Amino acid sequence: MVSVGKRTVGPFSVLYAPKGPVLDYADTELAQTVIGWLMDWAKQQRAIWLKIDPDVPVATGVPGEEVDAPSSTGAALRDYLTQSWQFSDDQVQFRNSIVVDLTQSEDDILAAMSQNTRRKVRQAAKKDVTMRAATESDLPTLYDLYAHTGDRDDFLIRPYDYYATLWRDFMQAGLAHALIAEYEGKPIAHVILFHFGAKCWYFYGASSNEERQRMPNYALQWEAMKWAKSQGYTMYDMWGAPDVFDESDGMWGVYQFKRGFRGTVVRHIGAWDYAPTPLLYSGYVRLWPMVRQGLRKLRGG
Repeated sequence: MVSVGKRTVGPFSVLYAPKGPVLDYADTELAQTVIGWLMDWAKQQRAIWLKIDPDVPVATGVPGEEVDAPSSTGAALRDYLTQSWQFSDDQVQFRNSIVVDLTQSEDDILAAMSQNTRRKVRQAAKKDVTMRAATESDLPTLYDLYAHTGDRDDFLIRPYDYYATLWRDFMQAGLAHALIAEYEGKPIAHVILFHFGAKCWYFYGASSNEERQRMPNYALQWEAMKWAKSQGYTMYDMWGAPDVFDESDGMWGVYQFKRGFRGTVVRHIGAWDYAPTPLLYSGYVRLWPMVRQGLRKLRGG
């Protein structure tokens, strides 16, 4: 199965299959057949490039710090792709993540956390932070907290309607669950979870600039893990870890927070590009950033 987004660029197109194609990559013949079909289809679509981003691990563990456990399936796929594809300079999704095993007991999950993280999880309850599930009526509150977080942490966010539609549609489909942390009845933080199959993802998180000393973000993660476990999910994916595991990586601060929960670092194969016409692809990659920058300047006035 594969879902492909398409954007036209004059007579050509650019194609992207986020986290796809989805199939049993242990079946090498099947994987090569599907990828070969996609290559032929990309030519028919006059594609400048087709980007795929299979959800396939190549290894687990932090290089140089933990046991580096390679995946033979991931290695075989990588070796196959290097014949006609190239590792993409534009990694749309996070390549790496941290996954907590929810088949453990709650006591074991809590005990595995770092001492500092476990203390902060418990501190929220001691400081009168309460949790509740969010409903559709809370969408403006969820967005307001997210906008405050974007301002504080200096990342761009889309308009309200984009997130409201996304969160509402997934909630109505039974594929999203949101939790709000409150102090004295006032929302101070939230997490938004997506869930499907055996896995629950921590996809969005936000907090106000007030009452941060009450550690609501730590308590929310623990509440989210307990909720996911109670619903039968076996994996809690914290969605995002550094590409380079040192302080030079922009994800380092967030990673330090997530690592306290002591999940397993999972390193994925990442995004790969197929270019039916290499010269056209190299021209696009070189010129498009300049075109995009010019468009942004025009929109800005």
